[in-house]
Amino acid sequence: MFHSQFTLLGTRRFLPLFLTQALGAFNDNLFKNALVVLITFVLAEQSGMDARLLVTAAAGIFILPFLLFSAMAGQFADKYDKSRIIRIVKLVEVLLMCGAALGFYLQSVPALMLLLFLMGTQSAFFGPLKYGILPDHLRRDELIGGNGLIQASTFLAILLGTLAGGLLILAWKGTLVISILIIGVATMGWFCSRHIPATRPAAPLLEINLNFIVDTWKIIRYTALRKEIFAPILAISWFWLVGATFLAQVPTFGKLALGGDESLVTLLLLVFSVGIGIGSMLCNLMLKGEVHASYVPYGALALSVFGVDLYFATHHVVAPGGGEMISAMVFMEHLPNWRILMDFMLIAVSGGIYIVPLNAMVQARSEPSHRARNISAVNILNALFMVASAIASALLLSLGFSVSQIFLCLAILNLGAAWYTHKL
Repeated sequence: MFHSQFTLLGTRRFLPLFLTQALGAFNDNLFKNALVVLITFVLAEQSGMDARLLVTAAAGIFILPFLLFSAMAGQFADKYDKSRIIRIVKLVEVLLMCGAALGFYLQSVPALMLLLFLMGTQSAFFGPLKYGILPDHLRRDELIGGNGLIQASTFLAILLGTLAGGLLILAWKGTLVISILIIGVATMGWFCSRHIPATRPAAPLLEINLNFIVDTWKIIRYTALRKEIFAPILAISWFWLVGATFLAQVPTFGKLALGGDESLVTLLLLVFSVGIGIGSMLCNLMLKGEVHASYVPYGALALSVFGVDLYFATHHVVAPGGGEMISAMVFMEHLPNWRILMDFMLIAVSGGIYIVPLNAMVQARSEPSHRARNISAVNILNALFMVASAIASALLLSLGFSVSQIFLCLAILNLGAAWYTHKL
């Protein structure tokens, strides 16, 4: 039966979780980008270290916990009441943000890097919980709508947190403002989490294995032996490889390929995030609440088509002479440039149509007693694919590829995802 996903926002079984995860995504990126900007413009010089190395280290430090602790997080989520664990995780976030505020006050790079690692750990524990709890509170015909709302809000929260962190940290009393914000947002997230309804433990007799290497292998092996689960998991991880590449390269693309300043880069990120939200929202309307992959290959195919067009559209950018960096407003004054914006928007819309049904399929096809651990497998593979994205991008750039050529290569490779998901 078809339901508008927006009716879920009026229910206690969804709204508190929706707010909790959106606030968490915002806070992660607020803290992370504030730290990156502070390192780039202040702390690296003070400590006598290379800013590029510190920023690269920060990116790795945040993603490392997803590889190390996702398996353990899945075990906890399956063994205990998920709502209770969410409340604990969110309370830990409040304590970590108090520590981060102290790190900003002291301007200590080691302390802030440690806090970044711990925030990544907290996020790694939250991932299996937020997706694993959805089938506990939503009916099967509400899963597409619920996942669409979660996906849309996540990307918008990432964008807003990233922009706020970058804009506020170097302003007057920036570290104080950021400190107040991260503690306040974490506290709001913890408050919202207290209203998430309780769930029954899915596997109360499960014994927690603290050997993360062994258990990571066991969880990956478990899903790999179940094609109906592993196939959509691989397709999800490919999406994050594509998405990570686009988001990471947008600043360089906006500056070098389009000749734009920070306002144009912000516009591209905004268009991309809104596009993901639109695509995610469309899924429920297109699928009428049914969990299946009918439109997933079309989403992948459309992503490739608009990715290829983006490459050719880049050759027709209209920019003023004199070598000046152009703003978003000046960029939009020229009609041919709107083709770039439309391509970015439609790539993201296609991505939203692609990813939401796949998340719902993993949830719906998983045994309740192993659902959170299957989602932890998603997070592990997502992290690996995102690392692969960074390595591949660095390699191609070192070989002389432009960012638009990297986007073209990605669009062509993505045709494989259209073929692969068609088999689903």
